[in-house]
This record gives sequence, structure tokens and C-alpha cells, in this order.
Amino acid sequence: MIRKLLAGIIFLSLTYSATATGGEYSISLIKDTLLKGANVVKRMEIFRFTIGDNNKAILYHKVAYTILNEKAEQWSRHALWYDQLRSIESFEGTLFDAAGIKIKSLKKAELSDESGGSGGSFADDDRVKWHSFFYKAYPYTVEYETTVQYKGTMFLPDWIPQERPIMGVQSSQLYVIMPASNLLRYKMFHYTGEPVITTASEERKQYFWEVKDMPPVKSEYASPAWDRSTTSVFLATESFVLGDYHGSNATWKDFGRFVYDLKKDRDELPAEIKSKVHELTDGLSSRQEKISVLYKFMQQHTRYVGVQLGIGGWQPFDAKYVSDKKYGDCKALSNYMSALLKEAGIPSVYTVITAGPDDDYLLTDLPGSQFNHAVLFVPGDGDTTWLECTSQTASPGYLGGAGNRLGLAVTENGGTLVRSPVYGLKENVESRRVTGAMDETGDMLINISAMYQAERQDRINYFINELNKDKLTEFLKEDMELATYDLRKFDYKEEKGKLPRVYESLEIFVSGYGTITGKRLFIVPNILSRSHEKMKDEGDRKSDIVLSDSYTQTDTTELNIPAGFTPESVPAEQDMLTPFGHYQSKLVINGEKIVFTRKYEHFKGSFPATAYPALRKFYDAVYKADRTRLVMVKKTE
Repeated sequence: MIRKLLAGIIFLSLTYSATATGGEYSISLIKDTLLKGANVVKRMEIFRFTIGDNNKAILYHKVAYTILNEKAEQWSRHALWYDQLRSIESFEGTLFDAAGIKIKSLKKAELSDESGGSGGSFADDDRVKWHSFFYKAYPYTVEYETTVQYKGTMFLPDWIPQERPIMGVQSSQLYVIMPASNLLRYKMFHYTGEPVITTASEERKQYFWEVKDMPPVKSEYASPAWDRSTTSVFLATESFVLGDYHGSNATWKDFGRFVYDLKKDRDELPAEIKSKVHELTDGLSSRQEKISVLYKFMQQHTRYVGVQLGIGGWQPFDAKYVSDKKYGDCKALSNYMSALLKEAGIPSVYTVITAGPDDDYLLTDLPGSQFNHAVLFVPGDGDTTWLECTSQTASPGYLGGAGNRLGLAVTENGGTLVRSPVYGLKENVESRRVTGAMDETGDMLINISAMYQAERQDRINYFINELNKDKLTEFLKEDMELATYDLRKFDYKEEKGKLPRVYESLEIFVSGYGTITGKRLFIVPNILSRSHEKMKDEGDRKSDIVLSDSYTQTDTTELNIPAGFTPESVPAEQDMLTPFGHYQSKLVINGEKIVFTRKYEHFKGSFPATAYPALRKFYDAVYKADRTRLVMVKKTE
């Protein structure tokens, strides 16, 4: 016993000594304010981006993370991407224990080197080197020090010191060193003051940003994009180089001229495709018919494949390449479709844009490469047609995930910011009619006729085009909020157009939908359109509220119930109009028939943090109203 006690005292003494005399990464040196609520703490960071006179640049990055628990394991893995435009010059790493004592260093043989391309890429020169110490004795610290050479100056790194809300930051610094003859343009969010600018010589300038002691913050529902909510700096040089192409970010017009130069003279079609264009369109009278026919031809004879090698990641392959290979990426397919239209005498405009859920991504006051996608539009007098050229099933005129945002339309005169089609309350529509008959056990056979339009049809459109019948059946059998049901029949029809529609027809048998207890029958009249927004109390909310979806749902449900029941408790009529949405519902009972109507308009918008309690109250009220039960009681003889 005494021997065990002495061993424990010696262990505690050694631990205290290591903590007291440990290295700069000792856990004891982290302030409590940075630890509270954190899973990881960034101990230090140096970003140094140096642009040379030869249009090359070096990014030196040194960073150390203290991993506090398993939820922060992602920061123990460090990865660097490289390709024909970026090369890794050095990659070093070191592991430290809780006291900041060095445990081991990375050995070059431990670096993994893998393809960095996406699954949709046929040819992609992206590769990634990565490393992890796979250490599990929390807390511990990893330090990585890397150098990457850039062959060109089109892309500058973003600086986001606090990478996630659950990260505390002790120190992070950004340096940009560049020729004084070039102008550095930058956009800052939540940074106090201006960067420190020094002139090392008449030829060189240095820009410096620094933050210290950033505590972790609470993640909040429907908050703005994180890179706009925290301290961040986005960079662009006024003049830049990509391969043999020189460009300017002085204005959007200038940057657009650079994009145009990348695709210039790459729209020549083979003779046989030119003949095919005329065969398809010469007999058509309307411009819209010609667009639709050529778009369908493009969809039937090409497919999307990412081909991104070097500058090819930014420059479209020519129209002949796409015609011969029958594939291309978004740039190549948009350029090919433009060439088809041109042969038919229809001018179109190549447009770069960013697809995805964030429709407010563009920093309009920082011209430069902020785009990940290319589309096409055909201008007309009040009849502009947008074309998503990577889909083999999309409707001509419909952009889906590239709608509701700014893109850069590119011509020989340069670039112009344009807004893609807006999909809002009137466009994103879902309407459903449900009819059913319930027997005396509560079982029910229901028939459903539904229409989904614009963004409300995107999900179901994907499933009916990408899944075979068995997989689609499996999906439908798991997709509804019903305890037990049997899918008897289903059918779908598509209607093409600028606002595409999918029509759905279902027959479903639901076991025990009505609950019978004694002489009472309990029914939730809203069968299929229930809100899932149930929010928690966030206390003192800090960030603004961003609601990104705008849509309208309408439902009519008609149910025949067993004879002999009368209403005992009927859901009250609802009419709730708020800045966040408008909810209406009504239940009418006519003998043995129940008719329930529901309309829900969900509004898009940005609201101050102080509006959160009102938003929560509204969402909770909708959630409750959608699940309110009707109680019927059996009449006694």
C-alpha cells in the first residue's frame, strides 16, 4: 500500500514538473476563456504569402492545434492539395503531449499521397498529401509547417483564423508580401482596424493582419455563412497570371475579359455537327423551339465528366473535343452548347457562377475568381432562357441550384454581373390532394395526387431519373412520416419548362392510422405535410438569422370515417402571419367526411438576432398545428 502511494506521489510530481516546465504548447498556458466550450484550440498560426517578380508565389504556413477531445480529431489530420499549378516544397509535423513536451516528428515515409479528384472527374491532376499522428491521449498538440509554390497569382489564400465556432484561437497572423507595383485588394469581415502596411523597399510591400485570444462561440441555428460571421480576410491582386494568360481584377469587366480570353476561338464545330444543327432547326419558326431542340440534342449526345488538368480546370475544352469525346465539364459543355446555338444563328452568353446552397456568396466589391460553375443564357426581349448544360434531364430554362444569385456574364467586351432566375414563393410550389377511407379498426387506404414545381421538384426529379424502379420503391417505402404503411402503386410524370413540374400519384395502405380507444377515435388530419422545424432555446443569441428557403405548400385532405362517430374535440382554425411565414389550416366535418385544408408559405430573408424568440414561437406553433388530433366519439344508441 505504501509502495503504491509513493508511486502515485512520484507520478503527480513528475506530471506537475512537466506542466510547470513544459514547452510553449503546454495545456496550462491556454486561458480558460479559450477552453470553455472548445473542442480544439489553435495555439499559433502564420500565413505568409509571398509573390515574386516572376509571377510565382510561395505560401508558407505554420499552425499548431491542441486537440481537446475526439470531436476535434479532424484538426489532427493535415492535408495539402497540389496539381500542375501548385507544388509542395516542404511538409513537416510534430506531436506534443499535454505538457507541450515533444513526442515525435513526422517522417517523410509517413506522408500519404493520394488522388484529390472528385468521383465525377475523368481526368484530374489534383492530388493530396496528408498526415495524421493518430494519437488518442487527450489533450495533445500537433504542429505542421508547410511550403507550397504557386505557378501563377490568380488564386490567393483566404484567412479565416477561427475555422469553426468550437475553436478557440490564441494567435493567428497573415502576411502578404508582394511587388509594390501591383495593388492588393482585400475584403475584411469582423476585423478591427486596417492591416499594417510597410514598405521594405521601393519594390516590395508587406500587409499584415493579426488576431489574438478569440474564444469559441456557440453554434446557432440559421446563422449566416461562417466565413462572414467570424474574422476573415479575402484577397485578390489587381493584376495576376494564370499559365500564359494575364488578367486584371480591377473591375468585373476586366476579370470577365480574362475569362473570355480563356474561351476565345474555342467554339468551332465539326462539319457534320454543323449540318446536324441545320437539319434540326432550319424548319423551326420560333427561337424557343430551336433552343429546346438543340438543348435536347446536347443532352442526348454528351455527358458531364470533369476534365481538369492544369489550366484546363479554368479553360473550357473546345467544341470539337466535346463533339468527338461526347463528354465535358461545365465549362466545356456550356461552350459546346453556345457553339450549337451560334451555328443556328442564336447568340448566347457564357456565364460563370457558383452553384450550391449559398446564394449570397459573391463579394461584389472584390472582383476576381469566386466561381465554381459555368452556365449559359440566351438573351431575349423579356424571354431570356438559362441553360444548365451538365444535366441530361434538366428542363431548358431551369437552373435549379444555380438560381437566385449573381453570376458573371462574359463577352468580348468583358464581364457584367447578372442575376440568375429567381425561385421564390410563387415558383417553388408543392400542392397535394389526399383522399382516403378509414375502416372501423383505424386502417386506411389513401390516394395521393401531388404536384412539385421548380426547387420543390429537384429532389424527387433526381430520384425518378437516377434510381431504377426497385430502388425508387425502396426510397418511397421509407420516405413518409407514417408508422406502418404499404406502398401499393406509384407513378410519376415530368413536365419540362422554365418552371419544371413533377406529378406524383400514390396509393398507400396505412395500418392503424386512426387510434381507437374505447368509444373514441383519434385522427391527425394532416397526413403527409408536417413541419419538422422544432427549435431549442438559444438564450442570448448573437448572430443574425438567415432563412434561405422560400416556398408554398398547399394541401387538401378528404377522409371518410366509419359511421356512427361525432366530433368531441376539433382542431381550431389557424391563421398565423409573421415575417417568417404564413400558416393557415382549417378542418370541416360533414357527416362522415372530414376535409382538412392547409397552406404554408415559408418566407426567405435575413432577420436580427433579437427576432429569434418570435421565429421559435412561430415554428413551434406550426409544428404543433401540423400534429393536432381530431377526437371523435362513438354515438350511443
